[in-house]
Order: sequence, then C-alpha cells, then structure tokens
Amino acid sequence: MQIVSHPKVTEIFNNYPPQVKLKMDALRALVLNTADNVEGLEKLEETLKWNEPSYVTKHGSTLRIDWKPKAPNQYAMYFQCTSQLVSTFKIIYKGVFKFEGNRAIIFNLNETIPVTELKHCITLALTYHKIKHLPLLGA
Repeated sequence: MQIVSHPKVTEIFNNYPPQVKLKMDALRALVLNTADNVEGLEKLEETLKWNEPSYVTKHGSTLRIDWKPKAPNQYAMYFQCTSQLVSTFKIIYKGVFKFEGNRAIIFNLNETIPVTELKHCITLALTYHKIKHLPLLGA
C-alpha cells in the first residue's frame, strides 16, 4: 500500500504536548497499520482537513484524529457526520466506546484504547463506499 503524507502533518503531531503526542502517535500508527491490512486498499492519503490529521482513500470515508486544548484530557477520532459510521458503531460497540453525537469516538488520555474494536471501526471507514449499502455496514 502506498502512503502519501502531506509534510504539514508531521508538524501537527510534533506540536502536541508530550503526553498527548504519545497517544496521537499511537492512534496514527493504528490507522496506518489498519490501512495496510485492508484488502484492496492501494493508496492512503494522510493530509490535513480543518488543520487536523486526516486519512482519505478512494473508496472510504475521510477519518480525522485530533486533540484540542479546550478538552485537554481527551482526544478523538472523527468521522463524516452524514455517514452511517458512528450510528453503526453505537450499535455494534455500545458500552465499548464513548461517542460524541454522530461524528466522533472520544478517548480519555488515561485510558487504554480497545484496539481490536477500533481497528474494525477504522476498516469500516476506509472501505465505507463499498459497504454503505449493507446492513450494519456488513459488520
């Protein structure tokens, strides 16, 4: 798989506070590792949207990750709010994740991320336009 990374993305990661940077680097690695294991995914673009690290594929829905100073103890993975992604995650992973409306999964800095479940969510986002017609996105 080819990863095309915008040079400014590294700058964003380097500007996070140290404790946050560790979590954001791990989240980034999880997205990249998951993308590398998605069958048929040939190219992943790592870019900035709304000045947030964003991941775009030909057949996927854009996902973004970020930490914001106004909520210093949490960071998040954002999805297209008009997609069925978060509403599906709420059904499949009720009680596993904390959600913000229909647009985000919220993580606390002092908690461990449920990796297997999050990788599944990332995979669904990266392949969304191939599966959006399936009940529960084929999950």
